[in-house]
Amino acid sequence: MNAHSLRRLIIGERLPTARAIHQRLPKLLALPVFSADAISSAAYATEEIMLVLVVAGPAALALSPIVALAIAVLFTIVAISYRQTVMAYPSGGGSYIVARENLGLYPGLVAASALLTDYVLTVAVSIASGVAAIVSAFPALTEHRVLLCVFLIAFIAVVNLRGAKESGTLFAGPTYLFIFSVLFMLIVGTVRQALSPAAAAAGPMPEMRAIQPLTLFLLLHAFASGCAALTGIEAISNGIPAFRPPESRNAAATLLWMVGICIVLNLGIALFAHLYQIVPDETLRETVLSRVGRAIFGGGFPYYVLQAATAMILVLAANTSFADFPRLSSILARDGLAPRQLANLGDRLVFSNGIILLGACSSILIFVFGGVTHHLIPLYAVGVFLSFTLSQAGMVRHWQKLKTPRWRLSAAVNALGATVTAVVLVVVASMKFTDGAWIVLLVIPLLIMLFRKVNQHYRSLASSLSMEGYQMPRAVRHAVLVLVPGVHRGVVPALLYAKAIAPECEAVFVEIDPAETLRIQEKWARLHLGIPLTVLKSPWRSLTQPVIQYIRTIRSEKHVDLVTVVVPEFVTTGWWHRLLHNQSGLLLKFALMFEPGVVVTNIRYHLGE
Repeated sequence: MNAHSLRRLIIGERLPTARAIHQRLPKLLALPVFSADAISSAAYATEEIMLVLVVAGPAALALSPIVALAIAVLFTIVAISYRQTVMAYPSGGGSYIVARENLGLYPGLVAASALLTDYVLTVAVSIASGVAAIVSAFPALTEHRVLLCVFLIAFIAVVNLRGAKESGTLFAGPTYLFIFSVLFMLIVGTVRQALSPAAAAAGPMPEMRAIQPLTLFLLLHAFASGCAALTGIEAISNGIPAFRPPESRNAAATLLWMVGICIVLNLGIALFAHLYQIVPDETLRETVLSRVGRAIFGGGFPYYVLQAATAMILVLAANTSFADFPRLSSILARDGLAPRQLANLGDRLVFSNGIILLGACSSILIFVFGGVTHHLIPLYAVGVFLSFTLSQAGMVRHWQKLKTPRWRLSAAVNALGATVTAVVLVVVASMKFTDGAWIVLLVIPLLIMLFRKVNQHYRSLASSLSMEGYQMPRAVRHAVLVLVPGVHRGVVPALLYAKAIAPECEAVFVEIDPAETLRIQEKWARLHLGIPLTVLKSPWRSLTQPVIQYIRTIRSEKHVDLVTVVVPEFVTTGWWHRLLHNQSGLLLKFALMFEPGVVVTNIRYHLGE
């Protein structure tokens, strides 16, 4: 099987551009594609709240449902604000487009940097959380945590390379399984509480010792950790063009579905964790959701279905980033702020380079932090709330400029969203700064500098290539050299090609061994091609330096503008045969690539033909 066949097997047959409209997503598939990240946060958001509060003892831990309720209110405010963004900007782009158009280039770059950072963290956190769920059910796999994480990142990346519709179809089942599994768990728990509160009551609270007092600082820290539940809420506003028409209306409806599901799941898990007096496992061997499931189901088949669904949704939550990171990267590339390769559509009408880049960055993050969710969470949510704030502030400016009917009400909604998210941003950044959030606050300015450097390069390139004020040069003076490694069949096609483009061409041989030079000259004389042979001595046994020096001499003495260097190259019949040759032609081509006024042409001779 050759490389082309293997590629087709992995990512499928190529799709024509005309099929792009058929890759659009209905709401039923768009929900798992763009909402898996936000929905999956129900699996760890409550745990993050409880891990902060547990140090203050049982009284503090009892406040976890209150903190979850505050996060639900924040969820509602942000969702209403983003719904207006979805309706106002049907072309997508989310926070970056809104901030750039209404607040300026640098606020737009801040939003873009924050989002890209968050997408990488989303993949790392989601995959690490999914592996944590697997490890909770099968503790023997704990030591293979990092390897499992990297394998799952590669799997998600390959599925996304196959196309948006295919990934949505594949991932819809696990996403809906998780939603219904948790809802079923909450319903069973509610019924048990209603029918027999005494039988459903939890046992005595495990003995706990308060390490520190319950303070406002601790509550804010718990709130900041629980705000990881809001990550992914902006994904729908970034991916509006992926929805079926009418795009904005379908995206807005999907956003409301997502918000309702997230609030119910997060509040339900927090409430039952409190009712069953669950204390988070600081060794991270079993998640809070797993322990709630055991308490309600008592183990057995429903519990393992819940764990399987949790593991799958947490892994597949990374798909939200794989849907949005490449799309945002392509918009930045289109604007000349990121490498242009990121704007290229791949064989399956997805931004393949962005998908590969995201997979590589998140895998590195997994290695650095050991694939442990609790180590990655402190980096999480800072970029999210920064982009939230800039997006909502940009929407206020948007309504002020347009002054559409009822614009004051729309502006007030977005102003409330901007204010609330700005406050939360300050809380999250300050509470998590020493835990690792400083890394994100450092990465964002570095990304902005990178975007500016890329943009400066493209601007400079455009100026250098502009035809404005350009004077057509005189006719080009041209010389042709054929690099001859020996006299055999493999060099003859190159010599004939050189004579065809320049009758007065020249062959060049680099002398390493004088005895070999004599044999070459004797064979050359018998060719009768009418092409002179020049021997370049190389006392230091270098092939590249004498050739480069000779080219410079020709250009200087003969006032030649361009030198075409023809490099003969024979192609072996087996791939492993290449390992038996010294690849001197490849080294020469690489060296000449950076030499001004040089054109390198390969003439291949296929062995066995």
